[in-house]
Amino acid sequence: MASIIDELPLLLQGVVATLQISMLVVVAGSIVGVFGGLGLLFGPIWLRAPLRGYVDVVRGLPLLVTIFIIYYVPPAFDIDISGFAAVVVALSIFAGAHISEIVRGGVASVAKGQSDAAKALGLTFWPRIWSVVLPQALPSIIPPWTNTAIEMVKGSSLAYLVSVSELLFQTYKVVGRTGAAMEIYIAAALLYFAINFAVSRFGAWLERRVRYAL
Repeated sequence: MASIIDELPLLLQGVVATLQISMLVVVAGSIVGVFGGLGLLFGPIWLRAPLRGYVDVVRGLPLLVTIFIIYYVPPAFDIDISGFAAVVVALSIFAGAHISEIVRGGVASVAKGQSDAAKALGLTFWPRIWSVVLPQALPSIIPPWTNTAIEMVKGSSLAYLVSVSELLFQTYKVVGRTGAAMEIYIAAALLYFAINFAVSRFGAWLERRVRYAL
């Protein structure tokens, strides 16, 4: 117990880095996912084809492979990229592909008559999407979006492989110095659980608010 208390500040530094990575990835992945999902549904063929390729290829790759590609390939072309930036970019690409498919399915589930009615009222494409279609798609989008956000928090633990000082990396350092493997790993597991439990509760709260608003 003394080891955990003494090393808690170092573990909390790792929590901060994990939260930074996760929040950046979820925001960037959500932006990519919204426009990617809409592009898959409504884009011209020259846009839909590469988007479909992006979604299918990235979803078929292990996350670790994506991280290594982003981390090791740019330096081969004399482009410097930090471990932190590589992880954020790789996870954002990964999250964007998954959220694109989530958005595509959610928007496709909205009855076409809703969009047709908005069009009859004189709304152009983007106002129809933002004001009519997406709000009705949100209840079906939010649960899998929450699951993706949780997966990205867990996926951030792979950042230790490129020497980013997130929670797992700090845990390894503490265990190596103290030798208290069981206590430190349990503490790290509880911290990961606390983060993901908060994300799941936020997703449930958001889903209730959206359904109530509808």
